[in-house]
Amino acid sequence: MNVKVLLIEDDQSIFEIIKERFIQWAFEVVRPDDFQKVMKTFIEEKPQLVIIDIQLPSFDGFHWCREIRQISKVPIIFLSSRDHPLDMIMAMQMGADDFVQKPFHLEVLLAKVQAIIRRTYDYQEENMDISSWNKAVIDFAKSEITYLEKSNELTKNELFILRTLMQSVDKIVSRDELMRKLWDDERFVNDNTLSVNVNRLRLKLEEIGLIDVIITKKGLGYMAITKKE
Repeated sequence: MNVKVLLIEDDQSIFEIIKERFIQWAFEVVRPDDFQKVMKTFIEEKPQLVIIDIQLPSFDGFHWCREIRQISKVPIIFLSSRDHPLDMIMAMQMGADDFVQKPFHLEVLLAKVQAIIRRTYDYQEENMDISSWNKAVIDFAKSEITYLEKSNELTKNELFILRTLMQSVDKIVSRDELMRKLWDDERFVNDNTLSVNVNRLRLKLEEIGLIDVIITKKGLGYMAITKKE
């Protein structure tokens, strides 16, 4: 799983130190360009985890935690140089997953992030048998997709491709990445059989009324899109 971390930290030196270490563990680290538009960055970047400093320009970290929690359950870790117990209590009451006090050991922060990612995503992905997408219900245990009372069974490869595309919904997934993941899962495919599987998946989606929800980006790959209401 590619993990993107939104680091809402106005101290450039702290941001660079955290980013440099996290990149070594294959995390992608982004930050807001404008600290008055944190939510714009959050919505555009769709991070899997957020790290927020309490003391920020314009609005504090508590404000942005409230804003994020109105639309998302993404894991949130607070950073703070303040040592008042009420700060920690307030952070947890707002739905934060952890609180790290400055100055902190970088390896401790990294370990906390890795633990939260494992709990939040690895466990869910292993145990989440049913998911929804564009008002369709995908039952991964039964290899079945249902939309508007119409259902279709999917092969293992079709289901695997659909799950992979849904994990990066509205983003391009390259053919090379799809093939690599299929090979990693011991599903041996070549370039031609990938095309066949994607086309069969599209046809099965169209048969139940899901039209143009998997599109081809020529020369780049495929994208599962969210249809507008």
